[in-house]
Amino acid sequence: MVRERVYVHGGGRRGVDAWPHVDEGDATFVSFPAGSSIDDQAHALADELGGRPVMIFAHSIGAVPVALAAPRLDIAGLVLIEPALYDLARGDTAIERHIGIVTEARSRASVGDLRGFWAILRPLMFGGPFDEERWSEEQALAQRWATTNLPWGHGVRDRMLGGVPTLVVTGGWNDEYEVIAQVLADHGATHRVLPGHEHRPHDSGRFVHVVDEFVAALAS
Repeated sequence: MVRERVYVHGGGRRGVDAWPHVDEGDATFVSFPAGSSIDDQAHALADELGGRPVMIFAHSIGAVPVALAAPRLDIAGLVLIEPALYDLARGDTAIERHIGIVTEARSRASVGDLRGFWAILRPLMFGGPFDEERWSEEQALAQRWATTNLPWGHGVRDRMLGGVPTLVVTGGWNDEYEVIAQVLADHGATHRVLPGHEHRPHDSGRFVHVVDEFVAALAS
């Protein structure tokens, strides 16, 4: 039976813009309202998709509401692309380092020090130092990152995906995502690495072939 394919965006582009290589006629694109909480997103997924057999593709932080909603969904197959399921890998050095830096940065933002926030977060997320000359053009981006949902602290547990056939695709560029992928693989997921596109390995020309192999295995 062919399942409806549902695509859940990450923290950047939304809806069809987040999945430019997907045929719109063969997909349902989820687009969460800006500012919605992770809990609201999980409830929205359960309300919208509950009772329908689906195959879900989720990118980055989009994997968090999917995992929370999974026990209430009929998921025939799950494709997680660089899933930000940090709760599954707490205690790992790379995971805790990332959380620690973001927590310190957020503490600056919470007292109104947006520059201080960006000076800490920018090198972590964008690979370059704070530049006073670029501050005016980056201030809006800094404000968005200071208030965006965090992917940890939501109680995601591996049992939420128990029994769901899962493919995890990473880019091989970031230890955090590789650690999370390994945890999922230890619990039965298939893990594939598609280098060359960093946080968007689904932009690789090989991605569709990896998915086709996964779907074929589901049918066997």
